[in-house]
Amino acid sequence: MKKHVILSIFLFYFLSVLNAQDILVSNISEFNAALKNAPNGGTIILKNGVWKDVNLVAKGNGTKDNPIVIKAETAGNVILSGDSSLSISGTYVIVSGLWFKDGNTTQKSVVQFRTSSKDFAYNCRLANSTISYYDTKDPDLKNHWVDIWGKNNRVDHNNFTGKSSPGTTLVVWLKGDENIDNKHQIDHNYFGFRPDLGENGGETIRIGTSDNSMKSSKTVVEYNTFKNCDGEIEIISNKSANNIFRYNLFLESKGALTLRHGNNALVEHNVFLGSNIPNTGGIRVINEGHIIRNNLLIGLKGSGFRGPIVIMNGVPNSPLNRYNQVKDVDIQNNTIINCGPMTFGAGKDDERTLTPIRTVFANNIITNTDAGTILEIDDTIEGISFSGNIVDSEASVNSELFQKAEIDWVMVGSLPIPSENNAILTSVSKLKNSPSVDITNLERTTYASGAFNLGNTRIPRAISMITGPGWKPDIKKPVVKPTEQLIKPAIGAIRKAISSAPSGSIIKLEPGVYEIEKKIKIGKTITIQGAKEGQTILKMKDNTESTFDYFFRADPGAKIYLNDIEFLGDNGYDMKYAIVSPDENESGLYSIYVNNCSFKNFTNTNGGSIFKAYKGTKADTLSFINSKFKDSYRGLNLSYEKDLGMYSANVIFVKNSVFDNIEQFAINYTRNIPNVNLEGGELVVDHCVFNKVANTEKGRIIKNNGIHKVSILNSAFLYSYKAETPIVLSGIENTIKNCLIFDSGGIKVNKGAQEYDIINKNPKWEDKDAFIPSEKSPLLKANNGIETIGLKLE
Repeated sequence: MKKHVILSIFLFYFLSVLNAQDILVSNISEFNAALKNAPNGGTIILKNGVWKDVNLVAKGNGTKDNPIVIKAETAGNVILSGDSSLSISGTYVIVSGLWFKDGNTTQKSVVQFRTSSKDFAYNCRLANSTISYYDTKDPDLKNHWVDIWGKNNRVDHNNFTGKSSPGTTLVVWLKGDENIDNKHQIDHNYFGFRPDLGENGGETIRIGTSDNSMKSSKTVVEYNTFKNCDGEIEIISNKSANNIFRYNLFLESKGALTLRHGNNALVEHNVFLGSNIPNTGGIRVINEGHIIRNNLLIGLKGSGFRGPIVIMNGVPNSPLNRYNQVKDVDIQNNTIINCGPMTFGAGKDDERTLTPIRTVFANNIITNTDAGTILEIDDTIEGISFSGNIVDSEASVNSELFQKAEIDWVMVGSLPIPSENNAILTSVSKLKNSPSVDITNLERTTYASGAFNLGNTRIPRAISMITGPGWKPDIKKPVVKPTEQLIKPAIGAIRKAISSAPSGSIIKLEPGVYEIEKKIKIGKTITIQGAKEGQTILKMKDNTESTFDYFFRADPGAKIYLNDIEFLGDNGYDMKYAIVSPDENESGLYSIYVNNCSFKNFTNTNGGSIFKAYKGTKADTLSFINSKFKDSYRGLNLSYEKDLGMYSANVIFVKNSVFDNIEQFAINYTRNIPNVNLEGGELVVDHCVFNKVANTEKGRIIKNNGIHKVSILNSAFLYSYKAETPIVLSGIENTIKNCLIFDSGGIKVNKGAQEYDIINKNPKWEDKDAFIPSEKSPLLKANNGIETIGLKLE
């Protein structure tokens, strides 16, 4: 009894001492004073409320047993807003419970594990916190939400959601000896929505840089969730050596875990769930010595560099920032279900010529239910050894690489796992780096192909884990009202304005030449208004070192309005497109409305056109009114959709516009369908002029194969004298009416299509260049009795 009394008195005294060390502070001055009084341990509590425009400098030297703790009075109720930041340095400093929100930062880092270029953090920690939609004042500021310096630091149980500014969300730095072999731990975090940045630098995690990529980091990234991390193709960018990526869950994220630089990474026990969303990817492999095993990949619909497993080609004598050859890589016991094709030898070109060598691809399971392609081989794969790979699919495969077999699957929750009745899966042989456990960490007593033990009923830890802070942040995307801004001609001015403008905004351009230095992706509603009182010209930047394919790309959900702008495609760079759809197989409707614009000199003959729609995309509305398309290779190209019944736009309007001197077609809008009378697709061409378009024997001015409803009205087709049948209409909803055809072959109608009031006479221009008819022109109603044909001039 006496011992219990003594122990109770001791505990009471010890807790009293701890409480006495707790210091509650309510502003930055009190915080700084408290930190001076607790340099070697103790707890500083930040009072609940909004802390605006504060720079918390958490510098001190705690110990493992007596750390310096800086925490919120109530986790999640200390809001750091405005231009706030946190810097940590010293030893054993723990910061927790903060929420950075409603920010407008000017800082390169929101949180950094250093307080100066010489003062780094060691054994420090950021935990139980959130950074959400913390924006930058300067849209071009490439900032990071978390920069980790020093050694043995931990970032855990946090939520990082909504980074839209340029720059990686979380970076591990290896610059300087103080940061090598750092053994940082990044675990149990929730990495939420990151929109497509539209350029390089939108990674969620980057470990190292190209310059330091051969240095050892030994960072462990485990038990994290990555959901809708679409910033760029690299969700995680490994750029250093000896890192571990395990037990992570990738959900519906349009990118890949990329072993970009550095050697000897271990990638195991991760789960990738793509939900059949286009561009969702898996693991991309570059460099050497990696082990990739026991990963589960389901429903990833990316291809090329975004395939489920991608092995790249390398560059001879590669500089650090390019592509080292893949060597001594071991890829075993992964399960790939209903994904797009893997790609081996990816990226082959005149520079990337080194194929993978001494690489093992063994004991993996690949299955799909759509007979889709299993593997795309872009270069020789003689340096990759294949064994024990089982394919359960109707797809054709190379029997020297894969063995086809029917696998008996059972459902464990919503996961398909091979049952015990799969003798074919246990007929394979173990190799040097074959794992001793399966994806659920159960011992492999009976070795089998794939990530799971046969008959396993356990869920992988990557799915069953809980990530994020212990409190649930109610994260809401900020509602920002549309704005109207006037900008002057300058390099990058349009891109910057679009990046910072809320959806629904209007960007007004003063007269002049706007040099575009990077392609621009737009995923919101935006109006770009040229100057009506003078020319507003867009062209590629003079003397650019990095050319690009297009000016604007419409991402899914975009509504783009372009008015009174002149697009120039030459400028010595042979640009391919003015505007393009979302990337291939990017689902989600978009719309583009063009009024009083001109497009000139898009002459690239390597697939170029003024507008291009990629396969697997669909516009709701494409509208081109009062516009000119001149001296170009092709006009509007929507011909890449070859799948049965599919088409690239619900409706296309082309009105009061001119196509002049176009080498191939003006419009190519087609659908692969056995019966054109099945509903789908609409094209309206009204009061347009087509002059010297598709002037070849088999030239077609308008290609509309399979489009259900086509209306060509009040238009003139001129001087395509070599073309025999420039227009072919098929189906009961196809009509051409009140049109003039001169020196341009003849119209063909069939399968119920109809033509009315077609005139075959010389148009007789008063101004041939401007397409203004003379008083006696048959284009005028006074001379044809039906309706004005050609342009409606004000």
